[in-house]
Amino acid sequence: MRLTVQACQVAKEAAGAAAEGIASGSVALLNSLRQREKELDRLDMEIDDGVTDAITQVSASEARELLACMKFMIGLERIGDLLLSFANSAQAAGGRLDPQDVRDLTHMATVLEKMLTDVGESFSTRDAKRAIDVLRTDAEMDRLRNLIFLRHIENPENIARQASLQVIFMTQSLERAGDHAKNLAEEVCHFVSGHTVRHVLMAYDKPIEQLFIDWLRTREDKPKP
Repeated sequence: MRLTVQACQVAKEAAGAAAEGIASGSVALLNSLRQREKELDRLDMEIDDGVTDAITQVSASEARELLACMKFMIGLERIGDLLLSFANSAQAAGGRLDPQDVRDLTHMATVLEKMLTDVGESFSTRDAKRAIDVLRTDAEMDRLRNLIFLRHIENPENIARQASLQVIFMTQSLERAGDHAKNLAEEVCHFVSGHTVRHVLMAYDKPIEQLFIDWLRTREDKPKP
């Protein structure tokens, strides 16, 4: 558990470095993503070794926690790889990025950082509600991806520009990293509740019909003048 939470922190810091690096054009910050990706690889191997040694010596509930840690680490390691790809594309684009692209990519990386923060906290505190917030946040990543893609694809001249291609690559990397963060949030929901995400959402998000019935009951319970 401790190593998994530590890995979440490393991934969150990597997303933060990506946001600040693209916003400021700092090569040093973008290069730092390589070290964080290596740190995630190291933690992945350490967790894998630990789980392999312990899985046959623990209770059923402890085994489920160990398996959740392994699934978490797989997702975090993939996020690290995607952020490294983001950094490579950013460096390939150099200083030729459009200011609007810089703003949108910075926003995407910042949203990813928030998702990873909430995923780590929800995992360490067993907070399914906070994990559900991550599922909702993923929609913002999709919105930003579509916004960037449309801006570049609608203008055929952009596709021929190397910087434009790199922007698309960077957008894809961040959007896929967001998908992995969403998957981690779904794993938290399953780990905490023992149920699928659909069941957890039903517990927290009532259908509109039920909300209307509850509202009617509230009106009926009010004392009449």
